[in-house]
Amino acid sequence: MKKTLLSLAAVAALAFGAQEAKAQTPYKTAIGLGIDLGDGSTAVGPQVKHNFNGANVGQAQVLFGDGATLVGVDYQYTKPLSGANGLNWYVGVGPQLTFGGGDTNFAIRPQAGLEFKIPAAPLAIHADWKPWWNLSNDSHFAGGRFSIGFKFALK
Repeated sequence: MKKTLLSLAAVAALAFGAQEAKAQTPYKTAIGLGIDLGDGSTAVGPQVKHNFNGANVGQAQVLFGDGATLVGVDYQYTKPLSGANGLNWYVGVGPQLTFGGGDTNFAIRPQAGLEFKIPAAPLAIHADWKPWWNLSNDSHFAGGRFSIGFKFALK
């Protein structure tokens, strides 16, 4: 009887651990639409997000708006919100190049946000604060920038 109870406890612990790992990584790769908005112009374009392992996530986007093209990559540290199935918080940072008007600008983009992966569907949405710290030409900091995105999880 004790062996049966211990076996059941071990199976339950393994199942719980697998659920925790799955909750931390709701999908492996997702593609979708990214929108960068706030103070200044709005840019829209394709975005891809890839989970490398557990909390380490990479995101890349090419956005178009106001006669400019923005190319960026981000590293994100992601964790699930306890008790909220499919909801993760993340913080990250990444470089961005902007081409337009005869100039090329280099910026660093820190970010903090939330992403919700619909548990029963391959869809995810995110919203974050993503200020713009331009380090070239007209060096400036724009704190009123945000990003939202809609993604289809490929697994």
